[in-house]
Amino acid sequence: MTETERQATRAWVLHPDIPSQGGARDPAYALEEAVALAHALPGLEVAGAEVVRLNQPHPGTLFGRGKIAELNELWTAEGIQLVLVDGPVTPVQQRNLEREWGVKLLDRTGLILEIFSDRAATREGVLQVEMAALSYQRTRLVRAWTHLERQRGGLGFVGGPGETQIEADRRAIDEQLVRLRRQLEKVVKTRELHRASRAKVPFPIVALVGYTNAGKSTLFNRLTGAEVMAKDMLFATLDPTMRRIELPGGGPEVILSDTVGFISDLPTELVAAFRATLEEVLEADLIVHVRDISHPETAEQAEDVRSILEGLGVRDSTPQIEVWNKTDRLDPDHRRAVRTQAARNHDIVAVSAARGEGVDDLVQAVTAELFKHTHVSHLHLDFSDGRRRAWLYEKGVVEDERQTEAGFEMTVRWSDKQEAQFADI
Repeated sequence: MTETERQATRAWVLHPDIPSQGGARDPAYALEEAVALAHALPGLEVAGAEVVRLNQPHPGTLFGRGKIAELNELWTAEGIQLVLVDGPVTPVQQRNLEREWGVKLLDRTGLILEIFSDRAATREGVLQVEMAALSYQRTRLVRAWTHLERQRGGLGFVGGPGETQIEADRRAIDEQLVRLRRQLEKVVKTRELHRASRAKVPFPIVALVGYTNAGKSTLFNRLTGAEVMAKDMLFATLDPTMRRIELPGGGPEVILSDTVGFISDLPTELVAAFRATLEEVLEADLIVHVRDISHPETAEQAEDVRSILEGLGVRDSTPQIEVWNKTDRLDPDHRRAVRTQAARNHDIVAVSAARGEGVDDLVQAVTAELFKHTHVSHLHLDFSDGRRRAWLYEKGVVEDERQTEAGFEMTVRWSDKQEAQFADI
């Protein structure tokens, strides 16, 4: 065994299947995703996983006494050190289960926060994750807080210095939140300056969005020639990456943005924390929704993405293209059916980003969509409208201008979104 393997924390994944709480997801696929989440966190060895069917969750311990005793024997036999529960666990349930089992426990939110903390690379991403973790942790009871002094890496639940149990009261947490918020404000101001600089360059923004592990980063690399981390792993990309590319055939230059992957039941703390990071999506002229068409629950994943986009405030007027990725993983008959269906819809493109198949068709679709949503308008601006006139030139939409005694007669070609933005100036 390597040194890393010897130090790995043995974990077991549980997915509570509670019919009374609704939900259309197949528990087997939900468990598979939870195991993939666990594999995404370094230092964990997933010893096993199972679905636990519950007619009703027990308010104090989530599981019934018999199941708790059965699992306790299993943890002892398997040497389990960490239990991952794929769902919400209340602070009381967490405390009681940890006492009963003598192991650490993380719910779905805690695990995702661990992954995000380990993956965040930019200063802004690190601060946002830390704030999200503190907001979540504030609702917990007695936990470890040595990670407060660290700026990146895991949050201290799994191995490392965080193993030392140091109780921190809410005042310490609130003080740390205030400090982090001040640091984040400084970082955000810098990012806003960068965005303002980009806004002066008349390039439309094309944002790649999608369920985590749908293949966004692989597609981004294929389109831009960049080397963004692209692995068959949940949340391989956290911090947004942007590249300027020139569309072929005399098409426009665009800014392509790769964003963090979405996931069902995304912790509310992270949605709030990463709202600033996801502002690139809100500013996008075109959203490219990348789907793993080979996944058994691709339709459910797509609906999760649409719900999150809606929650972020993405306008209905923002055009979208669906990319049905990973066609290379389908059997020949299914692949032909998918390609036929995509060919019949102008806003769907079937591709294999890994092999480069269909990428040219996607570029053509992006070009057509960006040009499709532009129109010509004739404007009259008074001499006093200098700020609005400057905005039009910054966006590069002016095709012709004529000065008269009353002001400026201008011909512009712009998108519906740009026209709406102009009306708000």
